[in-house]
Amino acid sequence: MARRPALELGELESSIGYAFADRELLTRALTHISALPGTPANGPHYQRLEFLGDRVLGIVIADLLFRTFPAENEGDLSRRLADLVRKESCAEIAEQWGVSPYIRLGTGEKLAGMRKKSALLGDVCEAVIASVYLDGGFDAARLLIERSFGPRLSASKRSRRDAKSALQEWAMGKGLPVPVYREVRRTGPDHAPIFVIAVEIQGYAADEAEGASKKIAEHAAATAFLKREGIEESA
Repeated sequence: MARRPALELGELESSIGYAFADRELLTRALTHISALPGTPANGPHYQRLEFLGDRVLGIVIADLLFRTFPAENEGDLSRRLADLVRKESCAEIAEQWGVSPYIRLGTGEKLAGMRKKSALLGDVCEAVIASVYLDGGFDAARLLIERSFGPRLSASKRSRRDAKSALQEWAMGKGLPVPVYREVRRTGPDHAPIFVIAVEIQGYAADEAEGASKKIAEHAAATAFLKREGIEESA
């Protein structure tokens, strides 16, 4: 596998806050399936790492929340957890690390601007967490997550409800029909589709958002609607 110069990966390691013993793990975490000939389902790309990283992130954040908010019940902790580990939050962490220029993509995906897509950045964040876990063990991954996600614990939308639920309750409170979610279009290759979903509420302009699945896109559209109407904090 072609590698980026050591100096470049060293700069990324400094940003992440972890020096790899096996930099091939980091390279794999930054490699999208489209960058490999024949797009092998189980090749040296980040998909398996993403699966592992999602689980490592979940257990570390759950432990942090359990210890940080001893007075909160299971429901409140679950809502905080869902907000912190969602793809959009992971994408923000990936942007904070500055991984975008290092992501390896196929030509078509580069031209489509996929490097900046929130869904892709969220996947890479989870893959990087897994690569640190495999390279340095659980404690190394835990420290990385605590440094990166820790400042967000108290700001995790104050146990905000799921955006779709919040938007539905807001609409019902105004005597409006429940929000309707509609697929506007689907882009990207078959192995990595991007869904664009519009949320519509009677009497209001629709809002759109994208995601790697319809569920993620619907959540993002609801969040965008709440933000646009200035009702996110009260929802």
